[in-house]
Amino acid sequence: MISCMRRIFQRFLWESRLIVLVAVVASIVASFAVSFIASVDVFELVTRLGQYAESYTDAEAHSNLREELIAHVVDAIDGFLLATLLLIFSIGLYELFIAKIEQIERSEIASRVLLVRSMDDLKNRLAKVIILMLVVKFFQHGIKLPLSSAQDLLWFALGILSIAMVAFLSHFGQDKSQNSSSM
Repeated sequence: MISCMRRIFQRFLWESRLIVLVAVVASIVASFAVSFIASVDVFELVTRLGQYAESYTDAEAHSNLREELIAHVVDAIDGFLLATLLLIFSIGLYELFIAKIEQIERSEIASRVLLVRSMDDLKNRLAKVIILMLVVKFFQHGIKLPLSSAQDLLWFALGILSIAMVAFLSHFGQDKSQNSSSM
């Protein structure tokens, strides 16, 4: 009797992992939604290029429109990165909790980005996209930042140096973990 109850409970526990499918589907839907939003932003950007060409005679209007259009480009990049993050997250959860995706295993391209073998793999892949999103956000704020003094320029340079260090350290950490796992 106890053995039967244990098997039933263990089966229940095992099958409860399928609740992750809710997160997988929701993340995929959110990825499509964010991709759509970013695509609409790109479409709006392209439609405003005519205004940019016409504003060339008014230097101030031309400069303001240029800043606005560049901000649109950065917003679109940020949106596509977020969509990518959501897609990697959903595929990673599926592979970790539900089943392996054979197409990813066979694909040379997908295996570099989408193949997730552990929670650490998923965490590292998501962290890299998040760091890239933060770099884009920094760039977005940096292009609007008025550098009116040497101190402003110094703070901006320190911000760029900090981002470079984070990118270097994240790459350095990846190289160390790959070398230790291949031994």
